[in-house]
Amino acid sequence: MAAITETAAAVMAVLVQVWNLVRVTLVVPLLRLAIFLSLMMTVMILVEKVFVGMVSLTVRIIRLKPEKRYRWEPMRPDLETGNLAYPMVLIQIPMYNEKEVYKLSIGAACSLDWPSDRMIIQVLDDSTDPIVKKWKSNGVKITYEVRDNRQGYKAGALKEGMKYDYVQECDYVAMFDADFQPESDFLLRTIPFLVYNPDIALVQARWKFVNADECMMTRIQEMSLDYHFKIEQEAGSSTFAFFGFNGGWKDRTTVEDMDLAVRAGLKGWKFVYVGDVHVKSELPSTFKAYRYQQHRWSCGPANLFKKMAMEIVTNENVSMWKKFHLLYSFFFVGKIVAHTVTFIFYCIVIPVSVIVPEVEIPQWGVVYVPTLITFCKAFGTPSSIHLVIFWLLFENVMSLHRIKAALTGLLDAGRVNEWIVTEKLGDAHKPKNTDNFQDSSNIQPLINKPKKTQTNIWQRFYFSEIWIGLFMLSCGCFDLATRQQGYFIYLFLQGFAFLFIGFGYVGTYVPGS
Repeated sequence: MAAITETAAAVMAVLVQVWNLVRVTLVVPLLRLAIFLSLMMTVMILVEKVFVGMVSLTVRIIRLKPEKRYRWEPMRPDLETGNLAYPMVLIQIPMYNEKEVYKLSIGAACSLDWPSDRMIIQVLDDSTDPIVKKWKSNGVKITYEVRDNRQGYKAGALKEGMKYDYVQECDYVAMFDADFQPESDFLLRTIPFLVYNPDIALVQARWKFVNADECMMTRIQEMSLDYHFKIEQEAGSSTFAFFGFNGGWKDRTTVEDMDLAVRAGLKGWKFVYVGDVHVKSELPSTFKAYRYQQHRWSCGPANLFKKMAMEIVTNENVSMWKKFHLLYSFFFVGKIVAHTVTFIFYCIVIPVSVIVPEVEIPQWGVVYVPTLITFCKAFGTPSSIHLVIFWLLFENVMSLHRIKAALTGLLDAGRVNEWIVTEKLGDAHKPKNTDNFQDSSNIQPLINKPKKTQTNIWQRFYFSEIWIGLFMLSCGCFDLATRQQGYFIYLFLQGFAFLFIGFGYVGTYVPGS
């Protein structure tokens, strides 16, 4: 027994010596380099957030609305030509197996305040439905175009839709996703920018979310997207007349709208963001759907950056300042650095530094700068500022998927061209109380009651989140037991957030999905 104990002690001593050697010669230098790069990227993000925040604040203070920066006049029928004074508008609604929400989008488009003979609504899908016949019988010019393949996904459908002869009649194009519901005056408030300003190619409205209060996950999404629209889009529109369009199409990436925006910007066209015009939409409320969406939104821009970087550098139609904005601010910091530093620094470097005593992270880099960045982004939705801790923890968890997606896009590998339609449940539009106006037994749900299926419980688990969560909890326990630097508070919170999400306790759960 004594011999076994001595042998175990000797083995342990050897392992400790090996670890000390590896730590000093390899881990410490790499960790110091990672800390330096992470701090540098964190400062880059802070400068970017402060800049766009100051621009947005200035625009609000001096009330510099788009109507003041550009010529805008209301559209009215002409005494002689009548409705011909209104330009012809093509409205495209691309969709694929989105029966839960598409009727709302089609209905909203058909109800726009615009002469019915001056707009054509084009529904692009791979199936047919009686709702088109209903609106057509009401005098709306609406067509249902069906493809026999999904080549190019949404971009392919939109590009195919532009080939029909009747499209040649149209002066402008409006595009809405299947869950979007524009306000009735959408065209009246946006088309004049295009009519009276020939250098403007695109007008972007602001998204509003019908199901933001459905669960914690949708509240957190609202915070992120409100910042994107209220701050980032406003700043991009006001300073560079450019921003990422959220909407000839090209199907070379899964972000066909951003691809079109960059190519149009390189031609010298200007973009206008009109924050006062709202378009209702639905947020994904299941974690599975949100993960697929974030993969596409992170992989696509990185892949586009790789494919267009040299084209931007060699372009002669735009200024060096706009090139710098596109390459550095829009793509590099916004689409690459943000995802990288969030995961590497907060989920890897900080936990590892706890078990490597030779390395310390300056307090300004781990506390003050991240706090400023967080509050800069949280001001986009003041009503939800009390949720900022939950938002921060959730965003750190999602950075795991965003950095994987960004690397996939940069390397042009794996799931780079994967397109999975973001599942929308339509629950936000269900009547809340039916007793007052009709018998609830006659109400048809927007989605059929899911059939009971034998679902493997392991399919509900997300093991990458679980492993990262266990790793961070272990580092937190080590810090609490030995060094007591105070990191254990953050590590416990973030570790439990990873586990909570990893075991599927986030968002809306739909059985059988």
